[in-house]
Parts: sequence; C-alpha cells; structure tokens
Amino acid sequence: MAQNFKRLEQRFFYLLLAVGGAVTLAGLAAAHWMEERGHVVTGMDNQVVWGLPHVFAIFMIVAASGVLNVASIGSVFDQPVYKKRAPLSGLLSLALLAGGLMVLMLDLGRPERVIVAATHYNFASVFAWNVILYSGMFAVVAVYLWTMFERRFNHLAKAAGITALVWRFVLTTGTGSIFGFLVARQAYQSAVLAPLFIVLSFGWGLAVFLLAQSTMYAWNEQRLPDAVQRRLARLLGVFVAAALYLVAVYHVTNLYFARQGAFEAFILRDGGVYPWLFWLGFVVVGSLLPALLLFHPRLGGARGALAASALVVVGAFAFLYVFIIGGQAYPLDILPGFEVRSLFNDGALAHYRPSWPELLLGLGGLGAAFVLTAIGMRALDFLPHDDLPGAAAPKGG
Repeated sequence: MAQNFKRLEQRFFYLLLAVGGAVTLAGLAAAHWMEERGHVVTGMDNQVVWGLPHVFAIFMIVAASGVLNVASIGSVFDQPVYKKRAPLSGLLSLALLAGGLMVLMLDLGRPERVIVAATHYNFASVFAWNVILYSGMFAVVAVYLWTMFERRFNHLAKAAGITALVWRFVLTTGTGSIFGFLVARQAYQSAVLAPLFIVLSFGWGLAVFLLAQSTMYAWNEQRLPDAVQRRLARLLGVFVAAALYLVAVYHVTNLYFARQGAFEAFILRDGGVYPWLFWLGFVVVGSLLPALLLFHPRLGGARGALAASALVVVGAFAFLYVFIIGGQAYPLDILPGFEVRSLFNDGALAHYRPSWPELLLGLGGLGAAFVLTAIGMRALDFLPHDDLPGAAAPKGG
C-alpha cells in the first residue's frame, strides 16, 4: 500500500513538473515572439511602457521579500512555530525572486543587454541600486538556507536571519522607490510608496506562503496543526488591514494636494476599468473579504485561511494593475491650469489592452517559480515538521 502511494505521488510530481515546465516554456516563447516582432505586438506604447508582465514581475519580487518574513520571525525573534517554516520560506523567496526577474528581464525588449546593467553602474539611478539589491538577495538567502541545513553552521542562522531581514527591507524600499522617485508620472513621486510596498510585501508574501504550505501538506497527506493555522491566519489578517490602511493614506495624501485631484478622480471614480479593479478587486475582494474570513470566529479555519490567501493574491494583482498601468495611462500634468495638446499625445489618456504574449510571459514567470519550488521540495527537506498536538503523520507509510 505504501509503495503504491509512493509511486502515485512520484507520477503526480512529474505531472505537475511537466505542467509547470510547459507554462514556463510558453512564457519564453512569448518573450521570443515579442523580441522578434517588437513591442508593437503588445498593448504597450510610448506612454504605457510597463504592461502586464511588469504586474506579474513586481508582484513576485515584492512577494519574494514578504514571504521571507516567516523565516525572519523564526530566526530573529526565536519563535519555534515560524522557525520550522524558515527553510520553506527561504525556498519560496528564491523561487519568486527568480521568476519575477525572469519576467522583468525578458520584458525589457533587449534582454541580452542586461549584462550592461550588471557591469556598468549609474549610482545616481534607483534602477542600478535594485540590480545590486536583487543580486545580493539571492546570495543572502542562499547563505541563510545553508546555515539552517548545515548543522555545523546552525549557530550562525540568527546572524544570517538578521542580515536577510535588513536586506529585504532595503530591497522592498528600493522597489517602492522606483516609483516614488519617478517624477515623470502623475501617479507616483510619493514618499509613502516605500513603506507602502514594505507592508504590502508582508501580506502578499504570507498569502503565497500559506497557499504553498497548504499545497505541500495536502500533497504529503498531512494536516497543519490548528494552533499554527490560527496564528498564521491572524498574522495575515493584521497585514491585510495594515496594507489597506496605508493604501488609504497614499490616496488621502494625494487628495490633499490640489494638483493630484484630477488623477485621484480618474483612479477612484472616472477611469473606467481602474476604479472597478481598485474598489472591487483590491478593496472588497483583496482586503475586506479576506479580513472577514480571517477574523470571523465561524468563517475561519483552514479553508477560510486558504480562501483568504487566494483572495489576497487576486487583490494584489488588481492593485498592481491599477497602480502600474493606471498610473501610466493618466497623462502628466505638465502645466497645471492649462490644457496641453501635441502630436505626441501629451495631455491625452492612454488606452492599454494586454496582449496574449504579455499574459503568457507573466504566467511563465509564475511557472518558473513553481518549477524551482517543486524541485527544491523534492531534493531537500523543506516541509515543516510540527511537534504540536494535532499534527498528523503521513498516510500510507
């Protein structure tokens, strides 16, 4: 019986690996299609230069930072429940960061020129800072995982965890600063964006972690202890509430400045698809419903936390679509109080419609992250092992 289950599990693993590989290859093929024919085959233009692939890329990069929060709580603050989840947290961080950077590099139009960005630094550019931060993140998390798996270096795990904690805070600050320092878009140039992205990373990363952990437990026919489930669910609820609060602060801050009033009206009321995605996608589906599921005494539990995590991810994509694409679609107010027109569409709203190559490229990044996670789980023991009451042993063995 145990051998039959093991063979079935092995076939299931290779099937999932094949699906993930196919999605990744589809993303690579879409990138090749766009490179050969140019970005004219996409919905992007001279005004909306960051399209749907950037929504996927930024989500994975921000979530890669946030998912490491589980490991940080365990190693830095000596919390046993979280410490058992630190290896899986580190694996997911590396996989998501790799998937996000894959999409980011392939969406540049000339991905082979990334070697220029890696060898010639303009330290006056926030993009150059992020090249260093992303590369360093791989090294820091790799060393962190090494100290956890190699018993001889277990005593260095806390120091490595503190380094990872500081590095990911700086990395997420850098990601938010890409937009916060951008003066050529009406939606950005705000000091609130750096802390906003840090708080968003907490919720998005933990949601991804809970989805991955639940999948791994179900795959191995194990059940997550109720006490652990409640603790992680409450923490996700706090992060969701904090993110919603800071998003509100960001928009209230914009409304305080008269020059931002028209932009806020566009995003929150008059912008067609963007207000719908913001209010329904992010606020209702991505924030209020998850908070209800996570804090309600009857709706909570394993299924409620899993549904809430999925809704948080959906809300994350809705928020980023509005923030990145809606922020570019609205024209820059170059001369306040005057109407600006030109042959270059100055003063005109941009109309963006994602194309299938863009969608495939974004999904390809998620596929790459899934493949890396699946291989890592298969090769090493990343699954948490709880010694708490309620932890069920695997069936069939």
